[in-house]
Parts: sequence; structure tokens; C-alpha cells
Amino acid sequence: MRKPCHKQRPKKNSLPRLPAVRSRLHMHSEFDIQYALENTKVLHEPDRRIDTFGTTQFEFQLVTELMDEINQTRVRQGQIMAEKPLILRPDPESVANFDFDGFGPQGEAFGDFLKENLHRLAILKYGFKFKVGEMQEQVIHEPIEEVCGKLMEDIRISGNPMRAIISGVDDTWEICLLKFTVEMIEKSQKINLFDFKRRGLLG
Repeated sequence: MRKPCHKQRPKKNSLPRLPAVRSRLHMHSEFDIQYALENTKVLHEPDRRIDTFGTTQFEFQLVTELMDEINQTRVRQGQIMAEKPLILRPDPESVANFDFDGFGPQGEAFGDFLKENLHRLAILKYGFKFKVGEMQEQVIHEPIEEVCGKLMEDIRISGNPMRAIISGVDDTWEICLLKFTVEMIEKSQKINLFDFKRRGLLG
């Protein structure tokens, strides 16, 4: 007997609590979000990464098992647009107000170092756009393992470099999609930073 793509939902007191979640996700409990994060798996990730100097259009197929039905699988299909990363730098005034009281000459020297190297202290801001109205979905009367297998076979044949196949949880599918975007940021960040440095944009 094949194992399902995600684990069975455990009792609510068996998982650690998450930190506070933004109000736009208030319809899901912290437990639901934790469960979705733990049971989201990217079965096939796009070959491409987030472009450094332009927008990137990813396709996704999100596969979930209907919670109270046997051998009923939902496939959501759509697109996510990743905007080009933006360089964020610390405010010079905030660095000037750093207080290193009690650290002696070392603290003062470190403050001077921060001011001189402020141009190197940069982080990247990422943004994504997703239109629910343009997403398509269908319910397939097959076990989730078989549906996942067919989608994986299709991507091997088509070779689409922008498509992701994701296995997740049906009633918190938005969280599953958000986890995918975070993983794409993690996989793209080093490349994006390298590109910015090569252009001389990070000092």
C-alpha cells in the first residue's frame, strides 16, 4: 500500500505553536498553519530561479487530498509572478544613533566601522503577485499518489522550466503556496546577490 503525499493530521496538542501570524491569515489557526507548513512538499521545483533584474513568471500545480473524501484529489493550477528583488539599505541616521555605551573604545570603533561600511549592509526585498481569479482547479477521482505520479511524468516529458508541482493541504492551500515562494527566495538569494555585486550595486 502506497503512503500518502502528506502525513495524517495529528492531535492539536502534539505540535509546537507558531509565533503570531499576520491578520490577513486570521481565518487559519496557528495549528493549521503549522500543519500546512510541515505537510507541504515541492515534488518538482522550477529549473529557473528568480531573475535579478526583471520579473519572473512561475507556473504551479498544487495537489491536495480532499479532507473527507476517499480517492478524491484536487489540482489547483495557476501562475505566480515574482517581481525583481529590491536592494534595501539601513538608514544612515539610525546607525548614527547606535549606542555602544559600556563597550569602551571597541564599541566606538565598531560604530565607526558600521558608518564606513554602511553601503555593504544591504538586504533584498522580494515581492510576489498571485491572482486567485485566474487559477483553475479540478477534482480528480483518483488517489493523490497516482495524480502526483502522472503530473511528475508530464513534467518530465514537457520539460517546462518554470513549473512547480507541490503537494499540500486542501483547506490551507494558500499557506502551501506561500511556503513555495519562501523556498524560491532561499534558492535565488545567493544568485541575486552575486548579480548585484557583479554590477557594482552592493559596493
